[in-house]
Amino acid sequence: MSDNEQDWVEDAKTEISGMAKDGMHHPSTKPVLAGAAIGAVAGAVLPVVSLPLGLIAGAGFAFYQRIKK
Repeated sequence: MSDNEQDWVEDAKTEISGMAKDGMHHPSTKPVLAGAAIGAVAGAVLPVVSLPLGLIAGAGFAFYQRIKK
């Protein structure tokens, strides 16, 4: 694994750990939940995407946007 990939993994671990400890007080929690909600709505509206898949994709995208900064 390259240094850049390892840094990304460490950032993700740190962010998830912080979100788990701080709950709604962590700065990443609300944007990730908002992304999950948007993804769930998209999953409900689009015929090919299911609600759970949309929720996971939305949360994953929002989480990625938070840690890549």
